[in-house]
Amino acid sequence: MDLLNTLVEKGLRRELPTREEALAVLATSDDDVLDVVAAAGKVRRQWFGRRVKLNYLVNLKSGLCPEDCSYCSQRLGSKAEILKYTWLKPEEASEAAAAGVAGGAKRVCLVASGRGPTDRDVDRVSRTIEAIKEQNEGVEVCACLGLLSDGQAERLRDAGADAYNHNLNTSEGTYGDITTTHTYADRVDTVNKAHAAGLSACSGLIAGMGESDEDLVDVVFALRELDPDSVPVNFLIPFEGTPLAKEWHLTPQRCLRILAMTRFVCPDVEVRLAGGREVHLRSMQPLALHLVNSIFLGDYLTSEGQAGKTDLEMIADAGFEVEGSDTTTLPEHRAAGGGCGSVCGDGDSGGCASEAAEARTTAAPAGEASAARTDLVAVRRRGAGTDLAPNA
Repeated sequence: MDLLNTLVEKGLRRELPTREEALAVLATSDDDVLDVVAAAGKVRRQWFGRRVKLNYLVNLKSGLCPEDCSYCSQRLGSKAEILKYTWLKPEEASEAAAAGVAGGAKRVCLVASGRGPTDRDVDRVSRTIEAIKEQNEGVEVCACLGLLSDGQAERLRDAGADAYNHNLNTSEGTYGDITTTHTYADRVDTVNKAHAAGLSACSGLIAGMGESDEDLVDVVFALRELDPDSVPVNFLIPFEGTPLAKEWHLTPQRCLRILAMTRFVCPDVEVRLAGGREVHLRSMQPLALHLVNSIFLGDYLTSEGQAGKTDLEMIADAGFEVEGSDTTTLPEHRAAGGGCGSVCGDGDSGGCASEAAEARTTAAPAGEASAARTDLVAVRRRGAGTDLAPNA
């Protein structure tokens, strides 16, 4: 397929595909999905070999969020029966993080619900970061606390944070349909604050919220423009009690196409398979390892994930290896702070910037909708905030 050969060549050169090429990946048929995976896998192996980085989530504060993000079980007005608790103490969070590190996690992601941290919250998280770093030599710590105010990213950096996560989630054109209590521009501003403070920026998306192919391409091109080091790709977990509980548009094949498109647009970036993989990829999860170079180990914020032991077995059985703490994740040109470099200008957008959104198609093309698998959506009842052992 000429399209895939072209995309492989561009990916090996770190060259931005055209929007038409990215859309064409999403439009390929299920019959061609293995060809798509094989092509994107060549790009993945060029920059990351067969290494898989493991990340572990610690939910520092669960539920009771004042924001109205439609996809979130912790949102204002959510009726999802999730765990609700206030801030974990630094020693509690450090103990939870240690379980993930013992399971092979190289990065610990500290997440707290809410619009954004107060200065007191930043102090609290800073103590938590220090406690985790003292206990676990060489571990990376990423904070995800919502919208940042001036100076907060620098304080987190000074406390030892390595990265900051704040996802764009969806395209600018449809953002207002998903969230009304803050804007797409607010999210971009926070990613830029993390960059400016010298933190490794982490920003990704959520697929399966009723968006079109054009929306998916828009958000991934926007991420390429922001130039984060890592791009988590989440697949909507339709929690009962949230506005998007009936959104079941994803198939395993569509998930693979979305991951492949992300890899082609962001060839040398840590692409992370994040929430919802067990729900939507199911038995095809091992194929996704040919596209991503990073996954979350065990459970998520409010939902249970695949058993940590099963994650490790899946990685080994698929012929991949867990990345050690002595290995630098990013290719040398990115690890040195080079980012995407001037090569980004070789695509059709006149630089890294994505073009204005085109006319949008229907959200769920014919044949894409899958049956609801509510049996696979399990609320987390163990780990942080409970007396039960974590899944790691």
